[in-house]
Amino acid sequence: MENEEVKEIGEEIALENSNIKIADDVVAVIAGVAVSEVQGVYEMSGGFAGGISEVLSGKKNLAKGIKVEISEKTTKIDVNIIVEYGTRIPDVAFEIQNKVKKAVETMTGLNVTEVNVHVQGVNTDNAITDKKEEIQK
Repeated sequence: MENEEVKEIGEEIALENSNIKIADDVVAVIAGVAVSEVQGVYEMSGGFAGGISEVLSGKKNLAKGIKVEISEKTTKIDVNIIVEYGTRIPDVAFEIQNKVKKAVETMTGLNVTEVNVHVQGVNTDNAITDKKEEIQK
């Protein structure tokens, strides 16, 4: 029985030492899905090119607005978002940091050293609509 335990431990060590490479885009998509689950995020903020590719392909780019840097077994992630008007920005940012870190570490085994949240704007469409409805009443 002792030999079986040694084999199992030996197999785990072999798996840890293998050369598994995870692409930046994979980590960015995992982070994007985690961010999309956070209440108060209106959308990911990406560049003009990202918007054009979404229109042409008809698909939503889940990595939009996310920059990933991977080294050996760690990663640093930058998230660019637009928040909904009326949400508490520090709470939204904190939840993003927690969800992204947990999702990426769980799925990839990488150690997330940083999740930087950059708020690029505030969506005021709902706030303006609500004000107009109040005035009309």
